[in-house]
Amino acid sequence: MKKSSKFKVPSSELGARRAFGSKPVARATTRSALNAQRSTLNYFLGLDLGGTSIKAVAVTAAGEKLRQRSVPFVDRDMEWAGKIRTLVSAWRRELGEPAGIGLSAPGLAAKDARSIAVMPGRLLGLERLDWTDYLASPRPVPILNDAHAALLGEVWRGAARGLRDVMLFTLGTGVGGAAMVDGHLLRGAIGRAGHLGHITVDWNGPRDDFNTAGSLEHFMGNKFIRERSKGRFASTHELVAAAVKGDTAAKEIWDRSVRALGCSIGSLINVLDSDAVIIGGGIARAGEALFEPLERYVRHYEWQAGGHQAKILRAELGDYAGAYGSAANALGFNPAGG
Repeated sequence: MKKSSKFKVPSSELGARRAFGSKPVARATTRSALNAQRSTLNYFLGLDLGGTSIKAVAVTAAGEKLRQRSVPFVDRDMEWAGKIRTLVSAWRRELGEPAGIGLSAPGLAAKDARSIAVMPGRLLGLERLDWTDYLASPRPVPILNDAHAALLGEVWRGAARGLRDVMLFTLGTGVGGAAMVDGHLLRGAIGRAGHLGHITVDWNGPRDDFNTAGSLEHFMGNKFIRERSKGRFASTHELVAAAVKGDTAAKEIWDRSVRALGCSIGSLINVLDSDAVIIGGGIARAGEALFEPLERYVRHYEWQAGGHQAKILRAELGDYAGAYGSAANALGFNPAGG
């Protein structure tokens, strides 16, 4: 029978044993210290599910950014869900278990805030998906509508810090929105509150996807630009560029769009008594070509009681506003106080 060979100690370890008179512990100690640090790191994970990508941030309770990532996906076979779980798992390994996870997505959030209750037409599988169970979270994962989350993010760490009465308009493919009154996000009976793009500007206008006649979205959303320009422009960016260069027809189309937005904002200020209105989204990158005439039209329609004017602010958090808002929701940020 063969004798078993003795375990050969690597020379590096022998040197360490001679130097310190004991077994080497530096590597194990380092691992233990890292694991201890990860397990005690108090961070919150905010996730925002969009139409083509997932935005994620890991932040401290004070809003200090630890990680930020954008993950693209194709909307088929719930690819987005698998990518979210993979991302969460990776950050758990790197940072430890988060103190809280929040998620936002298009659609109407369920009353129990554990899922999206209504999201027809895309992101199949999202409706009623319980994210607390799906992500195996030891704590509930609160769910918000994406626009609601974006507004909460801007109030927490963006353009509206310290404000309690504020609206958000996101100008892009469509027109999204959210509203906060006395520090409370308006959600409504079934979660429809804040869909500011679906107010009627022209009751004789065509119906939009939400059955709204002549909606603000129809006047400003990029998805309707070909219809508004009678096929001349393929994007709002092209329209604005032509208007800035002095194209008469383009100037008229753009002015009509901005006036519709200004009229809507002014009217809603009168209803909600907002102290500020945040403008974000891709169309907001038009800069002064948007904000200069918008300011003028808002003042034309706003009730300026006692000379008070609501502030028109540019969004600061960009594509990550929803992720920051989801993190704020997870940590229990409450602008209303109490």
